[in-house]
Amino acid sequence: MAKNRYSIGLLLIGIAVVLLLGKLGVFSFLGSLIWPLFILIPGIALHMLYFGRVLPSGVLVPGGILITYSLIFFYCNLFGWSSMKYLWPGFLFGVAVGLYELHLFDRNSPRGTAIAAVIIAIVSVVLFSIMFLVTAGIYIVAAVLIIAGVALVVARRPRSW
Repeated sequence: MAKNRYSIGLLLIGIAVVLLLGKLGVFSFLGSLIWPLFILIPGIALHMLYFGRVLPSGVLVPGGILITYSLIFFYCNLFGWSSMKYLWPGFLFGVAVGLYELHLFDRNSPRGTAIAAVIIAIVSVVLFSIMFLVTAGIYIVAAVLIIAGVALVVARRPRSW
């Protein structure tokens, strides 16, 4: 009987701690940070099932997409969702990653898979570059002007002012 009381006491203390942590917002804070795990874990599971020879190679495409998207979402959780305005080409890049994995690990995949993956990756990189130039363009122009000015000043020194 004493053992039951001890176990019930520990259970009540555990429930109280969980309730207090929930009331303090610990679980909502953790949930808001680690929710991309619900996207990452299925992506990793699809890869494990393929490499364990349980599922066919077609699961590599959604697996690569899910892993890439979860990394984007983790980044946004850490550095703010305002960075999504720069990271949106990553969604195209996720498709390219999935297709390239299919081409890389399946010897029987069509040749067009690699070509499609490369084209989508190039489009994604071009869009990333455009987003970078649009947001950091003024800094690039300023840096080029400073370098040109320094080159003009250093290249030819006047003999006298």
